Amino acid sequence: MSKLTLVIGPARSGKSEWAETLAMQSHKKVVYVATGTLVPADPEWLLRIQQHQKRRSQDWVTLEVPYELSTTLADAKPNTCLLVDSLGTWVTNFLEQDDISWQDTVQDFLETVQLVAADMIFVAEETGWGVVPAYPIGRKFRDRLGSLVRHLGSICQDVYLVTGGHVLNLSLLGAPLPVKEDEQGVRG
Repeated sequence: MSKLTLVIGPARSGKSEWAETLAMQSHKKVVYVATGTLVPADPEWLLRIQQHQKRRSQDWVTLEVPYELSTTLADAKPNTCLLVDSLGTWVTNFLEQDDISWQDTVQDFLETVQLVAADMIFVAEETGWGVVPAYPIGRKFRDRLGSLVRHLGSICQDVYLVTGGHVLNLSLLGAPLPVKEDEQGVRG
């Protein structure tokens, strides 16, 4: 059976570094699934990508998967550990998608995650702890990512929060909420 892990936290909290540590500790072949793509015209984005690349082992396989995440996960071999970084970027890639299509995308993703034989570690930004975004696209992002993280967290064996220089295992400290259909129409 596969092990599902979710690592959440704010920007620059170390969540990717913690996920990379967990991937190394799996002692399996690691496949790093990057949901972002190189944007040569954005030097700050390129610098962020380079920082992530420097931390990763040369033995890891890297795949750029901005859209077809479910297909990539479904193709994973049982003896691998997939590190998906990040779900926030993946959600951003679909912000132009209408709500019904997004619900289908998320449902397919959640169903696929439960069928894959490989270990999977997901990194996601934690949103919604502050001011409600002033623009509709910001609210859409916050709501979609928040709902996705809640549903994914309900099926993961381990959920970690990385913040303030510390890693908290929420799976040991808390209890998952009951699963129900949310405002986005997604069942987890």
